[in-house]
Amino acid sequence: MPSISDIPALPAIHVAIVEDDPGFRDALSKAVQASPDMQLASMAGTRAEGLAMLQGPPADVLLVDLGLPDGSGIDVIVAAVAQWPSCNIMVSTTFGDETHVMRSIEAGAAGYLLKDSSPAKMIDEIRSLASGGSPISPIIARQVLARFRGAAATTAPAAPAAPGTAGADQGAILSVREKEVLDYITRGFTAQEIARLMQLSPFTVRTFVRRIYSKLKVTSKTEAIYEARTLGLLPD
Repeated sequence: MPSISDIPALPAIHVAIVEDDPGFRDALSKAVQASPDMQLASMAGTRAEGLAMLQGPPADVLLVDLGLPDGSGIDVIVAAVAQWPSCNIMVSTTFGDETHVMRSIEAGAAGYLLKDSSPAKMIDEIRSLASGGSPISPIIARQVLARFRGAAATTAPAAPAAPGTAGADQGAILSVREKEVLDYITRGFTAQEIARLMQLSPFTVRTFVRRIYSKLKVTSKTEAIYEARTLGLLPD
């Protein structure tokens, strides 16, 4: 029977930071480096440096400030989504207004934290993000909920889709890699097993799983399999 020491350790969470405040950047980078399950991959202090950083190896988690001295951090988020598609992106900023929040989420951020969080709290939220969560400061979460509740109340019901089109439309928004992960999920493989089979990190696999759940509008593996089969993405 294998001992605990024989069980391989999970790969470290590689963290990249785009932050212009030297004090906050220093505190955050030290907290990341002090965490045994994390590794500081790269840092940038401006929009230009952040965009250049994306030319290097992708990180698992990218923290982005919005108010950079030479432009908006949203530009970095948009570029990261394109160049580091498996990376989990989280905003860390002082801007708590609805415009910045919604633009960041629409650009591709999966988390949004105000800088009133301590470095220790940020480390916990990085772990949550890497595991498929979407950390959002409570006051920001309330804004997002209020926005969507208001939209739901004022939007008329959509016309029903023509028969046979729903599955095709839904299938089109799943990438090839997402469909591959979905197939493995259906066959009962765990995230760790899928990571080994696809030669990815477990954090990357969890990112794909989170995106599949979001696109299929489900919250569990069972629901994902059922919805995928209903939409014709999987054989019966």
